[in-house]
Amino acid sequence: MVIRRLLSVFLLAAATPTFAASASRADAALDRALQNLVSMPGGPPGVIALVQRGDAVDVHTAGVADVSAPRPIDATDHMRIASVAKAFSGAVALSLVQQGILGLDDTIGERRPDLPVAWHGATLRQLLNHTSGVPDFILSEAAQNAVRASPGTPLPPRALLDFVKDLPLSRPGKYNYSNSDNIIVGLIVETVTNGTYQEALAAQVTTPLGLPQTTLPVGTAMPLPFFHGYDIPDDGGFEDVSEVLAAGWAWASGGVVSTPAELNRFIRGYVGGALFGADVQTEQRRFVRGGGSEPRGPGRNAAGLALFRYQTRCGTVYGHTGNTYGYTQFAAASSDGTRSVTVSIDLQRTQDNEGAENKVYRALRKTELLAVCAALAR
Repeated sequence: MVIRRLLSVFLLAAATPTFAASASRADAALDRALQNLVSMPGGPPGVIALVQRGDAVDVHTAGVADVSAPRPIDATDHMRIASVAKAFSGAVALSLVQQGILGLDDTIGERRPDLPVAWHGATLRQLLNHTSGVPDFILSEAAQNAVRASPGTPLPPRALLDFVKDLPLSRPGKYNYSNSDNIIVGLIVETVTNGTYQEALAAQVTTPLGLPQTTLPVGTAMPLPFFHGYDIPDDGGFEDVSEVLAAGWAWASGGVVSTPAELNRFIRGYVGGALFGADVQTEQRRFVRGGGSEPRGPGRNAAGLALFRYQTRCGTVYGHTGNTYGYTQFAAASSDGTRSVTVSIDLQRTQDNEGAENKVYRALRKTELLAVCAALAR
């Protein structure tokens, strides 16, 4: 059942509040939404939302971290952050831009001439805002077959791109969400730093922001304790898929493991300017209309450089979403990073789901909105 359903991984990362409700009312509305989410048919076993206003951090939970040994979810539980890892690769790249080691107009051909010639004209800027046109390797039938054959043993990052090496760019300049983009960013980082992407991630992001529990593993094992991820098979019940798919199959595009507490700390620093200056941040926030994160986040989405803008009825926040086998993630912060939110569930749900599964996705998106409202409330 697990292998048969693995394709779901691939086919399915200063605000001025306008919300009038008090923080206590907003928090209460969020708590009700979390409880509704875990109680609805096909809902996740557990959900955790962190809301931080200034120095005050509130942890909201419903359900359990592990259905086999029920316990509440904790902010220090490890989890797969899925495509929110793309924000981490953006953080690494933009930090190197700040240092003059990389330029946003550097091309693939200049930095990685070993990649297909047809891709050589795409720039780092285009890779980061998904307008490069490089095909998404995850959509390749050959890649899907490779994952089915060996879910626990991934190919090396460079080899992931071989699944689409003979394909041309598809309409460069047009927004097209592609996991290949962030694989290439990771490879470029390795070239310019003369080291591994994992080393650059530590040097540029996790160490400066104080994220000792945030790592980029290769295999399937999760560090203890962890927030278990689940699938719901056709015959019902919850199937633990936490340690089925190796992180290396997503690498820089989605392989990072973190905790709710550290994900919150990351998004505050990343959005708030702790890793690069105002000039780089200005470039990062040149948004592409219609560029939505995967899955879509709350409100109206627009794509920047490894960052999405979410314009909601309660105000505007900036961040990333993600989904992978067993998890769906959302992390965002106000423009200055002083107000932030993360929402994590232990089930994969996106706008592409149908029927009852889509109802869960819609309930999750509403929960994300209420979490934003709580973060921005006065």
